[in-house]
Amino acid sequence: MSLTDRPAPLEDEPFNVIPVHNLLADHPSLRFPEVRAAAAALRNVGDLRKPPDVQWHPTMDLLDWLALFFGFQRDNVKNQREHLVLHLANAQMRLSSQPDNIDILDPGVLRSFLRKLLKNYTNWCSYLRKESNIWSSSHPTSDQRRDLLYVGLYLLIWGEAANLRFMPEFICYIFHNMAMELNRILEDYTDRNTGQPAMPSTLGENAFLNSVVKPIYETVKAEVECSKNGTASHAAWRNYDDLNEYFWSRRCFHELKWPMDVECKFFVESSKRKRARKTGFVEIRSFWNLYRSFDRLWVMHFLFLQAAILVAWEGEVYPWQALKNRDIQVRILTVFISWSGFRFLQALLDVWMQHSLVSFSKPGLGIRMLLKAVVAVAWIIIFTFLHIKIWEHRKNDKTWSAEANRWVFLYLQVAFVYVLPELLALALFVLPWISNFFEETNWKIFYLMSWWFQRKSFVGRGLREGLVDNVRYTMFWTVVLATKFAFSYFLQIQPMIRPTKQLLEIKEDEYDWDEVFRGRNKIAIGLLWLPVVLIYLMDIQIWYSIYSSFVGVGVGLFQHIGEIRTIQQLRLRFQFFASAIQFNLMPEEQLLNGRGSLRGKFVDAIHRLKLRYGFGKPYKKLESNQIEAHRFAQIWNEIITTFREEDIISDLEVELLELPPNAWNIRIIRWPCFLLCNELLLALSQAKALVQAPDKWIWNRICKNEYRRCAVIEAYDSIKHMMLAILNVQSEEHSILTALFLEINHSIEIERFSKTFNMNVLPQIHIKLIKLLQILIKPKKDANQVVNCLQTLYEVAIRDFIKDERTIEQLREDGLAPRDPAAMAGLLFGNAVKLPDLGDEKFYRQARRLLTILTSRDSIQNIPANIQARRRLAFFSNSLFMNMPHAPQVEKMMAFSVLTPYYNEEVLYSKEQLVTGNEDGISILYYLQTIYDDEWKNFIERMRREGMVKDEEIWTTKKEELRLWASYRGQTLSRTVRGMMYYSRALKLLAFLDSASEMDIKGAQELGSTARDGSDSFDLERLPSRGLVFQGHEQRMSSMKFTYVIACQIYGAQKAKKDPHAEEILYLMKHNEPLRVAYVDEVSTGRDEEYYSVLVKYDQQLQQEVEIYRVKLPGPLKIGEGKPENQNHALIFTRGDAVQTIDMNQDSYFEEALKIRNLLEEYGVNYGIRKPTILGVREHIFTGSVSSLAWFMSAQETSFVTLGQRVLANPLKIRLHYGHPDIFDRFWFLTRGGLSKASRVINISEDIFAGFNCTLRGGNVTHHEYIQVGKGRDVGLNQISMFEAKVASGNGEQVLSRDVYRLGHRLDFLRMLSFFYTTVGFFFNTMMVILTVYSFLWGRLYLALSGIEDVALADSNTNKALGAILNQQFIIQLGLFTALPMIVENSLEHGFLEAIWDFLTMQLQLSSVFYTFSMGTRTHFFGRTVLHGGAKYRATGRGFVVQHKSFSENYRLYARSHFIKAIELGLILTVYASYSPLAKDTFVYIAMTVSSWFLVLSWIMAPFVFNPSGFDWLKMVYDFDEFVNWIWYRGSVFAKAEQSWERWWYEEQEHLRITGPWGRRVEILLDLRFFFFQYGMVYHLGIADHSTSLVVYFLSWIYIFVAFGIYLVISYARDKYAAKKHIYFRLIQFIVIILGILLIVVLLEFTAFKFSDIFTSLLAFLPTGWGLLSIAQVLRPLLQPTWLWGSVIYAARVYDIMFGVIVMTPVAILSWMPGLQSMQTRILFNEAFSRGLRIFQIVTGVKSRSSYS
Repeated sequence: MSLTDRPAPLEDEPFNVIPVHNLLADHPSLRFPEVRAAAAALRNVGDLRKPPDVQWHPTMDLLDWLALFFGFQRDNVKNQREHLVLHLANAQMRLSSQPDNIDILDPGVLRSFLRKLLKNYTNWCSYLRKESNIWSSSHPTSDQRRDLLYVGLYLLIWGEAANLRFMPEFICYIFHNMAMELNRILEDYTDRNTGQPAMPSTLGENAFLNSVVKPIYETVKAEVECSKNGTASHAAWRNYDDLNEYFWSRRCFHELKWPMDVECKFFVESSKRKRARKTGFVEIRSFWNLYRSFDRLWVMHFLFLQAAILVAWEGEVYPWQALKNRDIQVRILTVFISWSGFRFLQALLDVWMQHSLVSFSKPGLGIRMLLKAVVAVAWIIIFTFLHIKIWEHRKNDKTWSAEANRWVFLYLQVAFVYVLPELLALALFVLPWISNFFEETNWKIFYLMSWWFQRKSFVGRGLREGLVDNVRYTMFWTVVLATKFAFSYFLQIQPMIRPTKQLLEIKEDEYDWDEVFRGRNKIAIGLLWLPVVLIYLMDIQIWYSIYSSFVGVGVGLFQHIGEIRTIQQLRLRFQFFASAIQFNLMPEEQLLNGRGSLRGKFVDAIHRLKLRYGFGKPYKKLESNQIEAHRFAQIWNEIITTFREEDIISDLEVELLELPPNAWNIRIIRWPCFLLCNELLLALSQAKALVQAPDKWIWNRICKNEYRRCAVIEAYDSIKHMMLAILNVQSEEHSILTALFLEINHSIEIERFSKTFNMNVLPQIHIKLIKLLQILIKPKKDANQVVNCLQTLYEVAIRDFIKDERTIEQLREDGLAPRDPAAMAGLLFGNAVKLPDLGDEKFYRQARRLLTILTSRDSIQNIPANIQARRRLAFFSNSLFMNMPHAPQVEKMMAFSVLTPYYNEEVLYSKEQLVTGNEDGISILYYLQTIYDDEWKNFIERMRREGMVKDEEIWTTKKEELRLWASYRGQTLSRTVRGMMYYSRALKLLAFLDSASEMDIKGAQELGSTARDGSDSFDLERLPSRGLVFQGHEQRMSSMKFTYVIACQIYGAQKAKKDPHAEEILYLMKHNEPLRVAYVDEVSTGRDEEYYSVLVKYDQQLQQEVEIYRVKLPGPLKIGEGKPENQNHALIFTRGDAVQTIDMNQDSYFEEALKIRNLLEEYGVNYGIRKPTILGVREHIFTGSVSSLAWFMSAQETSFVTLGQRVLANPLKIRLHYGHPDIFDRFWFLTRGGLSKASRVINISEDIFAGFNCTLRGGNVTHHEYIQVGKGRDVGLNQISMFEAKVASGNGEQVLSRDVYRLGHRLDFLRMLSFFYTTVGFFFNTMMVILTVYSFLWGRLYLALSGIEDVALADSNTNKALGAILNQQFIIQLGLFTALPMIVENSLEHGFLEAIWDFLTMQLQLSSVFYTFSMGTRTHFFGRTVLHGGAKYRATGRGFVVQHKSFSENYRLYARSHFIKAIELGLILTVYASYSPLAKDTFVYIAMTVSSWFLVLSWIMAPFVFNPSGFDWLKMVYDFDEFVNWIWYRGSVFAKAEQSWERWWYEEQEHLRITGPWGRRVEILLDLRFFFFQYGMVYHLGIADHSTSLVVYFLSWIYIFVAFGIYLVISYARDKYAAKKHIYFRLIQFIVIILGILLIVVLLEFTAFKFSDIFTSLLAFLPTGWGLLSIAQVLRPLLQPTWLWGSVIYAARVYDIMFGVIVMTPVAILSWMPGLQSMQTRILFNEAFSRGLRIFQIVTGVKSRSSYS
């Protein structure tokens, strides 16, 4: 419908949260005066000039006015209207003091929102030195209306900008121009050309979309098409950042203009230019980016290395001894020459990578680049000249004369000038506020001062932290660097000096070959130093890991993490629990002191101290303040209820854990039964032992334990009430028992109980009471047994319990005997017993509780039995004693949303999925029944309680519950939705507790207890005392504060195809009222397609899905990376001040949702000099119990998301956004580019770019560990490897990005170190570890084959440095480097002994093999991505069924990344063992190569060690057959890689097809290493006859040519004769064989050829063949059209067969060994075995007959 003729909104029009279109509707949210005030403010159009040619309706508001003038879509207006009203209403609710008139919008609320929303715009205007178009009105009364128009205009622009929301400064540009047009309308300007009132340029239906958004969108889309699906060089096309950064300069105003000039160069796509007009940065694929982005780090490394070598060369023990020598002092000054050289290198890299940015319109950049290079060269010349002059005078004068010293002094003066900028930077580091002022102030003088040092940029300014934070991370890095440099000098560099000097003395004639590069053994020395230098360059990573682990533990201790680890520790603190909940989760006490003041903070700290350590016994307060006790019980019981709903506890455990409502007139808190276990029995023992002691003494001993005191009192009160309740009130027996209890009470009051009663009889009474209760709680009771028990108890009490013997008359006088003597003759209680009705669940529940108290022993301490339930209770209770902001009332809390991107993952498991078995016959359901054995039993128990009679009903009446039960244990959307819906449930409960009276809470507690007894769920609306005013209050409050949007991108297509996923999503909406689904709808209009962002919900009244909003898009949604585009399109439908990003593999818990109010209050707390913009949240990995692999991954991930993030946030101040479930300041991010970046390939790890963007734009990321969210991880090795590959490839792309470059240059030096070593540096250093192994082994091979190893390195003492670097490398390789954070974090959270035991268990389960294997994965994909590209999203799948992976699948996945590299290293080790003189000493050889052999074995064996049934002989045979079939399959061109080796082979070299020229050259250079085997080994063949001539090597190539010639002859014969003249083909083969034999005989007879040379030459020439093959793949564009390509394919197939056989051989040997399969299963599933699960039945496929599946 067009804008111009649309009618007024319908009253029954679908709405999202609030029916803003109809303020008279009977909707709970409209009862809030704040909502009415915000809506009324929008309706105040007043005397504004009405849009022309439009019928104005009285119901229209300011947003309609804007839409009609500027051409915004109707549904965009509807969406932003609710968005704005909801936000303003929530903001007004949060005011500390309400305005006088609550029905009027507070001006301060609007102004505050305007400032926040347009802060980025005003900063942009200031940066460009443009005057802001936010005007102050000349009419004071219209200020609010103008502000609303500005806010509404920005939101409408943002809401319709679609993909362009990733370009925040472009939105600023649009707003700037449209705000000017708005101002002209408001100020009644007249158009000079027409004389008519000023009109905007976008007037008309959908004008904004068509004339503003679509042209830019088409430009973005065209640029993305230039990327060739991400395979083109990043420099060849403009991404989102390039287009956005165009608006960082003033030229956008005079080039692009307004209305936008579509002929502007901006709109010309890169494919139509000679080069792409990149803006601000050019991404060039090269490893040099690591140097260019972090040049300060590498300069530090190399300058210290140079200085250390110069000092160590003197041979002194300590460096300060050498530094006394003036010669050394002067030599060290050469570091300035090197420093200048590094600056020149940086300048050259800038010119190479960024020269395309230089243009006639921007000459300043080119001038700066050129000047930097010239100045760097000038410094090199100056320092070199001065250095030469110094040494000239030194040599001429033969001493350090005055003239020589004068030149030294001049050198130092020049050096001082050189380092002056660094000294200035140091001063600004010490005074960070000055640096921030310079960078953030947009004065030209400051730009001129900083022009030389850094390019002008809108982001990356003012990143310095406060002085206190500076001191913290400076201390950390000072210790790390001091340790690193001391270690490097003494254990790496100094020991290398002696072997280096020895090598320099070796003569060239001692080589066993022809040394091509002659001159003092440079190659040998280089290879000797290479592994040392590589480890030297990366070992800061080790020291960082060590120190960050201990700092993290220290910070954790101060945060009180891990103080409550077990249920036993929870028992000790539970008595303070209620006060902790009241203090942290309840808002009442907020007004008692000024929370923000120093005094308030001090009072808070004292109160927390009392809570934490029990000072003042806050539980005593609970008895006097009943409303607090009821609130505590309400929260605790609701937590226990959710546990039962999740089936992690049983019905019995519910009774033992719940806090029952006060009943039977019990005087004290009724603690949960699990706290009172054994306490009554211990009290009886104490009473018996102190039988002669006075009452006060006995009672004081009992009262020392609070639970014992409560158990005694509750037991007594319960016994009294129970015994009187089962007797007729009118009976005489009732009066007798009443008198007996009165006497007992009186004796207690006067403290003469032990004098009046015989304490030794108490155990006898105890036994009788137990018997009575056991009879009472039976479903079928015998009244006579009850009478007998009562009679016995009466007899014992009267005759034995009362000490003084009384006559029958005395008993009658005291009321303890019947008045009628005849009654004594008969059986007492015979006619008095009145048993409660069986439907009196309240009585029987209390009776069961009493029996539990009377009989419970220590075994009850194991309640709850479920591991997850215990962990969650312990964490929740511990978190309440940690520091957290106080909770406001729900009404005054910040509103927030949760956003989950979803594509096509599992929503709910269907019956078919649950029962269909895998290749071993194991179904998902059976697997879940086995892994979650106790939870399955609890589920069946719950189903029986809810009416299930027969087991078969689980597939009929209970089928939906079964599907949900299974889905909640997988990584499904339903699990995520359930977890997020706990926010809504928690807010309803908290809102109820905020406003409810004591009677309401008490009634709710009793109702909740009743609901738990039956099948009804707890319902707030059923409370008896709640009047009409509060009906629905909790629901409306929850809907005001929380919304949940799932971005189901293809939901529309799923509905059209009748996809079951669509029905399942609808099911989730139906059962979760706050849930909304956003999707992209594709509508065909005949000529082309139209795309819409659509939001839907399930209408509970209409009982169907309804469409709320439909906002038209300029084109297809996905033009960048899929996930961020999906998030971005749904972001407009979120609400609130904050948005939590939750992935599909996450979960949440009800008890954690209770703390969301506290967490959101963190936005008001200063962390350093800034408030947070991202709140980091702790994660719990819930998939760690499936297998050992899942445990390794879980442990690694847990240490990263807890200790790692903790240290990054404090003290390092460099925590970024590493994924979910962080909470974003929503308005801060929506005005700065959104929650992630979406450019193709470069932003494939989209999440972390939100952190980069946040830091560069001055945000602050914090980390909070008092709240946690569940997270699933991959559990199979193949899944884990694909995940590691995805992350490593993403980091490889980050290396090229402008964000990393800017952070590397804009952060201060120490924060830059933190940033590097926790992001791309971690992956780079992992690669360096592997390169160290390579360089070490290649170096040793060179020394061994050259023959100089024996000469130079025979002395074992000279291997000290190599030993040190090997130890460091091995430490990392074994995973100890990764394990240390795990150990210390486990120590903190679970205890030191348990942490050590877990670590040892992990080692026994071969965790080191896994971590070594993972290093290979990260190295391969990181290195390949940086060098060649090819990063892509890899769907890992989130399945959990344990199944065997075939050999061919493993080979496809790991051949190039692990197997071939391992075979290469294994070959080097074998050759080295054959030719090295050191190998003769077995111990030395083992010591030097054990880590390398471990790496080789890990890379080959890990996929089979961690593969279920990996060593099963039968499966191995099947796998080999499948592998052979796959290798030789010659199917169609449409065959997939899983079917055809050739298709896989082409896919594996895809990165070589898209790589650039430099990538090809580097790849060829690396492949040349394979020729060294041939060069080194041919001189050791017998046929070489000890010759060292280069001719020997050239002659050896005859072997290669002969082999190739034989292949050509055989191939020709096969093609010509094999089919029809087979005998000819066999004849040719025979001739070739005969000729080969004759050749061998001739060589044996007439040369020095040995028979062993045949086998030795294979080791030499096979690598050469692989090298030629690898180079041929690089040269594929040249070779593929020729006849040679067929030979290449055939050779590649033969090599893969050979590699496959090499890999399979050890697997086959191990499979043949008996018992190994069982051992492997135990290693792989130890966690499951320890829980007593039937894992063998899963692995072997043997099912239990009792299975429901």
